[in-house]
Amino acid sequence: MNISTNIKAGMSAVMSIALLATLAACGTTDTSDSASSGSASSSAAAIRPYDVSSVKKDDAIAALLPASVAKSGTLTVGMDTSYAPAEFLDSDGKTPIGYDVDLLDALSRVLGVKANPETATFDSIIPSIGSKYDIGISSFTITNERMKAIDFVSYFKAGMSYAVKKGNPQKVDVNDLCGVSLSVQTSTTEEDDIKATSKKCVADGKKAVNILSYSQQTDVTTALVTGKVDALYVDSPVAGYAIRQTGDQLQTLGNDIGIAPQGVAVKKGDTAMANAVQKAMQKLIDDGMYTKILSHWGAQDGAITKAEINPSVSD
Repeated sequence: MNISTNIKAGMSAVMSIALLATLAACGTTDTSDSASSGSASSSAAAIRPYDVSSVKKDDAIAALLPASVAKSGTLTVGMDTSYAPAEFLDSDGKTPIGYDVDLLDALSRVLGVKANPETATFDSIIPSIGSKYDIGISSFTITNERMKAIDFVSYFKAGMSYAVKKGNPQKVDVNDLCGVSLSVQTSTTEEDDIKATSKKCVADGKKAVNILSYSQQTDVTTALVTGKVDALYVDSPVAGYAIRQTGDQLQTLGNDIGIAPQGVAVKKGDTAMANAVQKAMQKLIDDGMYTKILSHWGAQDGAITKAEINPSVSD
C-alpha cells in the first residue's frame, strides 16, 4: 500500500502511543492540505477524516432500510477501533477514525441516518449483529464459515502479511514457522490460518507455532516491536501501516497471502438491510466518493468495483 508523506507525518501519534510509550508523535496534517513538517519528536496529533459532507441522501435507497432503523434515524455499528488505518481512535482516545469510519459516514448519509460507531472487541461484534448492532464494519474477511452466521456486503479486498523486526534478526522463514513465536488478533482469519499451520507442524513431528493471540491489533504489533514475539500475522494494509508508524522498525516478510474480499456484516437473513447497504455502497463506488476516501488513507490498492451480497469466496 502506498501511504503518502502526509499520512506518515499525521498519523504516527496515534499508533506510537498505542504501540510503544517510547515512540513520539508527528505533526498534524491532512492529505488534502500541504504536509506539516512534524518530526518524530513533535507533539501528538492525528490526520483529519475525509470530508464526506457533500454526500446526500438517496431517497430510493434509504427506503430500503428496515423500518426500525429508518424510524430511529441511527445506524449503530460494531467496530474494533484498534485496526489502523481502517478503524482506530483519534488522538483524543475516543473518536473513531480511518477509512472504514469515513466509508460508514458516507454510507449513512446516503441512507439518511446518523452513524453511531461503537468500539468493541473484534470477536464480540459478529455475535451481536442484529441485537446490539445494526451492522458491523471492522475489516471482516468474508469467509464461508462466517457466512453461516451472518450476511456480508463486500466493499474492500486485502491479503494477509507476515511482519518481523527490520533485518529479520530471528531469521524467520515464512515457509517453516514451526517453533516460531507469532502474534495475531483474536478470532481473525490470520489466527485460524496460523492454528492450522501449527497443527501441521505437530503432525509432522515438529514444534508447534507459539501463538500469542490479542484482542486488540495494537497489542499484536507491540508484541513484535518489544521483542515478545518473532513475527506477527495481519491483514496486508495494517502490516504496511504499522511499519510506517513504527519508524520502519518492522518489515514485511514474503508475499501477501490469500487476497480476499472484506465486508460489512449484516444480520443473517436481513434482506432489507443487506440490500440497502449494498446499493448505498455501490452508489459511493460509482460516484467516486469511495475511491477518494480510500486514497485519502493510502488504501486505494484495496478498492473494488462491485459491492456484492455474500460473494463467492474460497476458504
